[in-house]
Amino acid sequence: MRFTFTEKKLPVSADVRAYAEKKLGKLDRLFKSEADASVTFSMERGRFIVEATLRAGGMIYRVTETTGDMYASIDSAAASIERQIRKNKTRLEKRLRDGAFEREISVPPVPEDDEEEGEFEVVRTKRFPIKPMTVEEAILQMNLLDHEFFVFKNQDDEDRFAVVYKRKSGGYGLIESD
Repeated sequence: MRFTFTEKKLPVSADVRAYAEKKLGKLDRLFKSEADASVTFSMERGRFIVEATLRAGGMIYRVTETTGDMYASIDSAAASIERQIRKNKTRLEKRLRDGAFEREISVPPVPEDDEEEGEFEVVRTKRFPIKPMTVEEAILQMNLLDHEFFVFKNQDDEDRFAVVYKRKSGGYGLIESD
């Protein structure tokens, strides 16, 4: 497992990093391919916050844990993310064909446009591959990331672009392209 550590307003010792690598490194056995782990350490109002994100096999798992001790936050994050992985991997494997987790989609890079800036300022840009999946897979991925919406290619509808989102009244909505 490849690790990336980030510190926000808090210096973290090598012992804490080694402990995080040891605890989160144990999760590597749950994946067939090598996983990438991004761990962010921060402190807010005297409480230690650990944000862990694992990327493996086309899936992204994210968890944030806050406790009064950095080591306890790491333990809690590792346990939570393992629970998340097992729950969703089991659920998906029941419904999907074998090998769905190993599928990698390559997307050609998008050329950047040099357009004039208008009155709207873009302060952050994210780029990520949009892979074909079913609506159910997209909802699971959205819930794993704890986002309000998720963009994907609907493999049940000729790989057209679609967006699933959480409705305020409960349930989920689907927006499809023509």
